[in-house]
Amino acid sequence: MKAKRIAALLLGIAVAAAAVPRPAQALTAEELPAPSAVLMEASTGKVLFEKNAHEQRACASVTKVMALLLVMEALDAGTIQLTDIVAASDHAASMGGSDIWLEPGEEMSVDDLLKATVIMSANDAAVALAEHVSGSEDAFVEKMNERAAELGMTETVFLNCCGLDEDGHVTTAYDVALMSRALIQHEEIFRYSQTWMDELRGGKTQLVNTNKLLKSYSGITGLKTGTTSKAGSCMAATAERDGMSLVSVVLGCSTTEERFSSAAALLDYGFGGWSVVQPDAGAVELPCVPVTGGMASEVAVQADDLAAAVVEKGREQEVTCEVELQEVLTAPVSVGQEVGSVVCRLDGEVICSAPVRAAAEVQELTFSSAWLALLRALVTLG
Repeated sequence: MKAKRIAALLLGIAVAAAAVPRPAQALTAEELPAPSAVLMEASTGKVLFEKNAHEQRACASVTKVMALLLVMEALDAGTIQLTDIVAASDHAASMGGSDIWLEPGEEMSVDDLLKATVIMSANDAAVALAEHVSGSEDAFVEKMNERAAELGMTETVFLNCCGLDEDGHVTTAYDVALMSRALIQHEEIFRYSQTWMDELRGGKTQLVNTNKLLKSYSGITGLKTGTTSKAGSCMAATAERDGMSLVSVVLGCSTTEERFSSAAALLDYGFGGWSVVQPDAGAVELPCVPVTGGMASEVAVQADDLAAAVVEKGREQEVTCEVELQEVLTAPVSVGQEVGSVVCRLDGEVICSAPVRAAAEVQELTFSSAWLALLRALVTLG
């Protein structure tokens, strides 16, 4: 039977946020104009605010977040290159809506198509990328749904890759936050999402970013807007300040102004009220654990690194960490064997933990092993 040796220790926490600590200011669902919203801290996935977060809705061109994720993954895998030249198909050129007016057969690099998709939200460019990655839009959409399932997006169904209104093409604010969090792990996306203006076709086509927060919000890094008659005005906004990265999602806003103000209000709430803390497992004193039936009577242990956690500003120093170890181990003990954990809590809630493992091997004590140990000792004495 396992027993626990608990040593409550207060860790020195390295706080990522540099602002003066203050309690998180309340933000109510009634105060936020957006009918559906989520605020998520990107490194941990912790939801800091939600309003109708699991209500299925159309999301317009925010759909392209998943399309862009698959393109970035294909680039990382080496199956496509930024320098690849893509010829627009009749299907891609026929998209309409927001586009760059691709002509059938017109050639453009993957890099330029990404610019058009991210900056201008071009439907034709998105479909051309989809066909380049998977051969057809239908095959690409199938991959989009498979990737959504892998990310835990259980309330999402994609029917196209660009977000044009289509019955049954739905997602939720929470699911959009999940795929946005996955996309921004590919830092190459910021080269496009943080660009305010660019051009294509040797300067003949001007691109202006649809994300107006790039001009008004400190720390904004992206990510994607979307508007259709069915979806309303939608947005997945990402921003970073002082080492904390946030994902703000708003769906179904009645106007573009409401979309941007709602997304900014969520980001303000996150940066104003929360901090990322990084507990140091190495600061915790870890006693050796007794071993029975082994060649040694105890074994040294070491802890894995602790993950970052999110807490309300002003409460960073209230985080406590406990070492929880098995009271005794029975030989044999292998290197890396899990023997306990370091657990960090705030108000009794676990905010992060890390395994504690044996740092050395302890062989089982047998007649032959004891005899060999005695011979080694005699040789040493001699």
